[in-house]
Amino acid sequence: MSAAVPTPVYPELAGRRALVTGGAVGIGRAIAEALARQKARVAIADIDLARAQQAAAEIGGGAVAVSMDVRARESVEAGFADVLAALGGCDLLIANAGVSTMKPALELTDEEWAFNFAVNTTGIFLTNQIAARHFVAQGKGCIVNTASLAAKVGAPLLAHYSASKFAVLGWTQALARELAPKGIRVNAVCPGFVKTSMQSREVEWEASLRGITPEAVIADYVSQTPLGRIEEPQDVADVVVFLASEQARFMTGQGINVTGGVYMT
Repeated sequence: MSAAVPTPVYPELAGRRALVTGGAVGIGRAIAEALARQKARVAIADIDLARAQQAAAEIGGGAVAVSMDVRARESVEAGFADVLAALGGCDLLIANAGVSTMKPALELTDEEWAFNFAVNTTGIFLTNQIAARHFVAQGKGCIVNTASLAAKVGAPLLAHYSASKFAVLGWTQALARELAPKGIRVNAVCPGFVKTSMQSREVEWEASLRGITPEAVIADYVSQTPLGRIEEPQDVADVVVFLASEQARFMTGQGINVTGGVYMT
């Protein structure tokens, strides 16, 4: 295991009010924890409210939980209103909620295509639009979207997932251009092979589809990673916190690779 990396301190994030979607587990949970360490006030949004409440209690620091289904405008609007009420406002949106399924492209069903796009793409659209309207009205705000390595290079067995994440980058760039004159930055992170419960499911699926063992799948991921290990959620979270800080004040419309070198352009 690599040595612990000291947590950077961004004093300007203290007291900032942050909404993290899909924040109960995985990358979202790591982002919520990282923001809380910077003394930001965090709202964890998840479709599973009980799980979000547990995460908020464990993170502490005044973290709160809200129910939100990012596929539905009414749910996003209601959840965002709950965030405003609980935190007294919102300054940062980390739009992280996402899903995946895995199947050869020629075997995909309409339902699998629609499910991936509903969460990964429509969820980004709805959360970004609703938060951005608030940010424009208050004259400040910052958005960080979670895209993927699969948003930079098409991934076999994940064609539908790749398509949904490519769309996230296109939206991020276009929204960044529209909101830049208003002083609102919009960026995205593109994680690689991250050790999460989602990855665990994908490893089992890929092993079955390729006729190899799960251990061989993991070894393949590591072999593709120049830095030589499976990515941890904290690796992504630290970049998200940087993008939310004033250290990234002149960055907008970017899709930042956090892949250990799997993809370098």
